Amino acid sequence: MSDDRLTHAWQALAQGDHAHAEGLFAALLAAQPVDPLALVGMASLLRQQGRLRDAVLHCDAALRIEPRCLEAWLERGYVLNAGGSFAPAQECYRQVLALDPAHPAAHAALAALAARDGQPDLARHHGQAALSAEPDNALAAAALAAVELEAGDAPAARDLLAPFAAKSAPASAERIQLLTTYGDALARSGAADAAYAAYAEAQTGFAALHEPPGQSRTSHRDLIERVTAEMAAAPKAAWSQPVSVQPAKAAAQHVFLLGYPRSGTTLVENVLASLHGVEALEERPTLVEADRAFLAEPGGITRLAQLQPTELAPFSAAYWDKVEAAGVQAVGQTFVDMDPLKATRLPLIARLFPAARILIMRRDPRDVVLSCFRTSFALTSAALEFTNLERAARHYDAMMRLIDAARAHLPLAFHEVDYHALVRDFDGTTRALCTFLGLPWDEALRRFDRTAQNRGVATASASQVRRGLYDGRGQWQPFARHFEPVLPILQPWIEKFGYA
Repeated sequence: MSDDRLTHAWQALAQGDHAHAEGLFAALLAAQPVDPLALVGMASLLRQQGRLRDAVLHCDAALRIEPRCLEAWLERGYVLNAGGSFAPAQECYRQVLALDPAHPAAHAALAALAARDGQPDLARHHGQAALSAEPDNALAAAALAAVELEAGDAPAARDLLAPFAAKSAPASAERIQLLTTYGDALARSGAADAAYAAYAEAQTGFAALHEPPGQSRTSHRDLIERVTAEMAAAPKAAWSQPVSVQPAKAAAQHVFLLGYPRSGTTLVENVLASLHGVEALEERPTLVEADRAFLAEPGGITRLAQLQPTELAPFSAAYWDKVEAAGVQAVGQTFVDMDPLKATRLPLIARLFPAARILIMRRDPRDVVLSCFRTSFALTSAALEFTNLERAARHYDAMMRLIDAARAHLPLAFHEVDYHALVRDFDGTTRALCTFLGLPWDEALRRFDRTAQNRGVATASASQVRRGLYDGRGQWQPFARHFEPVLPILQPWIEKFGYA
């Protein structure tokens, strides 16, 4: 009977009926003894809901019951991969191969990571092994195509993926990655309309998998607009209160690198991390305690503005604890917290870290919005905003309005870094950046690609940063006709930022 319920639970999960699957898995987990595959099933469900910490805990519980549970190792790898913990994910996939050397899913996952990390030989080894065992493996095919793309052979990537893309298949993470890579291959082969169709199919699949039913969850744009309104409504004096004493773990200088996804934040993070005495952290939830207190519910920013500095001290301490837990020793260093969407936290930053310096990345809004639309992101509430061009454009507009309001209301030091200027005049732009931060300019800044290779890059910009300086201007132009309906939303920012 338990086996039948487990089968039904996995079937419900595969069909996307998450509510039914959750009920079935929960009932199985309440029984004794607990079947490790029920724990793995719940972990898979939690991963698909974006609840990665809980998902890992369920995998670990399954492995305590059965250390050789291949499915638990594989799911644990998927969860860690989704959270950007790529090295631990690789170890999990290798554990799978130790138990089953021909396992196609583990080979495919390792191929995808190798392609992402610029290791073409390893990607080919694992990708071909996966396809040998499972010829329809979409993730392996996408990894092999990504290797061809990075080598500059877009037609080879296109021809490899075309048969896979033509097959009718339900939405899945693997198919979304395949369609996204196919879109890139088509775009680089000069077939912009076909590429747009592939991206649109990928994003429609992403929304189908992850969009909450009936607008049951506040959207990321709703959050941005709420933060903007509450920040602007608070008296300006509220943001200029005395500085509280910073914890002993605090950095000598604190920098937040913000802007918007795909605007060049990863590039500038690695440029700065090339300097001696600079530590950088990539897209981590360092403000999670403050988020829960002040962003989770309406009115939080209003309450934040009213608190005394001493009442905020625990949130500052929690932030530096998170930084340390991420493996960064910030004491005595310049610490760069890079997260393009942390602009939503600017009111928190103003109260907790009023001496922090804020870097805002700028890039042509059309290229930014297109790049978000054509990128396969991990599940977040923000990623759901990129599932079509109009939604992405409105989200971009909301974020730029928030940043403008923050500059008007918050007594923080801001500096803009223009991506296009950085490409045209790297030395001049980085000298101005170093002057703003009070850092000595050094030729080591030019070796940011080596820095990125040594540090590893967890964002979607990994391959671009490996290439060195890359002029990404005008990528939107082949897709111009698809932009016509959204240009009225973006035009004010195109003109304001000088990209008209």
